[in-house]
Amino acid sequence: MHRQNIIITGASSGLGQGMAIEFAKQGCNLGLCARRTERLDALKSQIESINPNVNVWLLPLDVNDHQQVFDVFEQFTQLMGKVDRIIVNAGMGKGGSIGTGLFEANKQTAQTNFIAALAQCEAAMSIFRKQNAGHLVTVSSISALRGFRRAMTVYAATKAGLSSLSEGIRLDVMNTPIKVTCVHPGYIKTEINDHADGALFMVDAETGCKAMVKAINKEPANCYVPSYPWAMIQLILRILPDKFLRKMS
Repeated sequence: MHRQNIIITGASSGLGQGMAIEFAKQGCNLGLCARRTERLDALKSQIESINPNVNVWLLPLDVNDHQQVFDVFEQFTQLMGKVDRIIVNAGMGKGGSIGTGLFEANKQTAQTNFIAALAQCEAAMSIFRKQNAGHLVTVSSISALRGFRRAMTVYAATKAGLSSLSEGIRLDVMNTPIKVTCVHPGYIKTEINDHADGALFMVDAETGCKAMVKAINKEPANCYVPSYPWAMIQLILRILPDKFLRKMS
């Protein structure tokens, strides 16, 4: 199924920006939102130079303003007429080891990656239930599969929560025209992981985003991207002894 009208949160950089470009190449109309509107303006110009036939709408959004999430999604719905896919992508990776004085940073990550994601899922599913159609996509992480240490502790926990939330939503609308996909990216080079140079099987943003879009268009329940090697690694990661998991993080 071709999903023509797509909303992407956190579209001003990283995976959101990269996915927007790839979907534009496929002729999709885009509703793009983020806090940094100047970056959205630059992205719109870039998209229009790639494919002048697509419509691009921009709205400012701080996903931690939960009422604004509902308002912005509704505005996009009015502009587009119908929303075919919503990608819950906005997130952050601040923080550090628990008990080391970084509670505020850890809390901010928890609120943005889970509570704000819940608000986006609520707003998206409200639209899809009214339409009795749509595709909800949540961007989790390969780190959702296990606990990790240091700066990854809270980040991994929030992504595990998002993966579980996505599965619950999917089960709730099973056998309806509403589809739910949870994407688990491996290491993709973006601003959020600038500190992770040399990470295992790291790929550049363009390669990673192409893999994400290809997987999303297949609309599976879960996917691990790029599929090589992460579809295999995720199986190993689930049973990896703690001492090796500690070294990985």
